[in-house]
Amino acid sequence: MEQLPDPLPDNPLHILSQWLDEARASNLYPNPDAMALATVDATGQPANRIVLCKQLLAEPGYAVFYTNYTSAKGDAIAANARVAAVFHWDRLNRQARLEGIAVPSPAAESDAYFASRDRDSQVGAWASAQSQPIEQRSQLLRALQAMQQRFGDRDSIARPPHWGGYRVWLTAAELWTRGDARLHDRGRWERELTAGDDGGFTASPWQHQRLQP
Repeated sequence: MEQLPDPLPDNPLHILSQWLDEARASNLYPNPDAMALATVDATGQPANRIVLCKQLLAEPGYAVFYTNYTSAKGDAIAANARVAAVFHWDRLNRQARLEGIAVPSPAAESDAYFASRDRDSQVGAWASAQSQPIEQRSQLLRALQAMQQRFGDRDSIARPPHWGGYRVWLTAAELWTRGDARLHDRGRWERELTAGDDGGFTASPWQHQRLQP
């Protein structure tokens, strides 16, 4: 069975980046970049859902996903920016648990990603008020049709202001590999973040330890 390096490296995200690349190349998963994102809203209610990790930067250390800012997850993040996430690649015998602080991505970054999406997804982002109740699905389809007519044959569609990315600046990462006799290999890394004036963070060096399974 695979094991984590010994001694553990200073930065766990280089390993996680490699794992993501290998999951994408494995053809074992329809969405190898799927991660379960956990939030806690203003009432203290936790919630979890799958989002797609579209970018992971080992340096300076954040993951990026995209969503509707006015969705339930967006409201929860506005109330409590601390989130957690999990990647689980069962056929590769690997898991990664992440903790961090979610902040909206720079507008230019969200604009660039939105422009890379297929046209139907762009129109859909305008049509759907994500997480809001609706009486019948036909209402959503009419909203989509109205947006299709609105944009017509326009070459480019601007990003809606309610849609964009989040950067999850990581404060902790735990990597796991399956072991024989259930003696799995676990490493945990933690660091402190200090908020900057530009909406980003500066980070202390990672501190790490090996954990028993």
